Amino acid sequence: MKYYKIRSYLTLLAATICLIGASCSKYFVPRGQAAYTRLQIDSTIIADSSYVAFYMPYKQQLEAEMDRVVGRAAIDLTKPNDTPETLLGNFFADALLAEARKQDPEAAFSFGTKGGLRIELQQGPITIGNLFELMPFENEIVILELTGESVQDLARFIATTGGQPVSSISMEISGSKATNIRIGGEPLDPNRTYKLVTYDYLANGGDNSRGLDNPVSRMNLGIKVREALIDYVREHAQAGKDINTQLDGRITHNK
Repeated sequence: MKYYKIRSYLTLLAATICLIGASCSKYFVPRGQAAYTRLQIDSTIIADSSYVAFYMPYKQQLEAEMDRVVGRAAIDLTKPNDTPETLLGNFFADALLAEARKQDPEAAFSFGTKGGLRIELQQGPITIGNLFELMPFENEIVILELTGESVQDLARFIATTGGQPVSSISMEISGSKATNIRIGGEPLDPNRTYKLVTYDYLANGGDNSRGLDNPVSRMNLGIKVREALIDYVREHAQAGKDINTQLDGRITHNK
């Protein structure tokens, strides 16, 4: 929540500067030798009451939206680092796949990374703010058509990193190798292609992901990941359902 409040306040500040006469289309360049004054930002700074009065309605509107409840978690959705499969990861990947299939029913499976999920969701109400904190980025959903070989590369990446959030793909990790890879319950066929749902950061090579750099085709859905999460949770609530994700063995570790 703090991240988005601060970012919104900074956006508001920039807009205010434009309103009071500074041209937002110009670049300002210092002249002469630069002189710097270090300012301490602490409780001794007195708030400007006129500016507080100006932004307060926007602050209240923002907080009201962030605090709006869109659904409920029946259990704690956690993401321990030492397990190949997590409740939060399953929820995230399931939501990603479900929302993408509205645009392309042929989407076969989904993939994300643990590092992209910034908070855990506690049992109880899920707010807009919770989902903003969970995915505090501008990432958008992408569907990549991958060869069977590329899917194997991706599975190896998932195995070597100890498991990542996935949906409708399962595998066993033996050492650092991915074995018994199945998509939609069927063994991986190296001679066919599969449509993967992920997001643009990973599709563009983020988190050192493997297997995504040479897709047969790519479709950008223009849907932000957090918007998909909000819709997924809201639709569950409208159907009278809580988010009750379970561990189902989609990734197991053979030691």
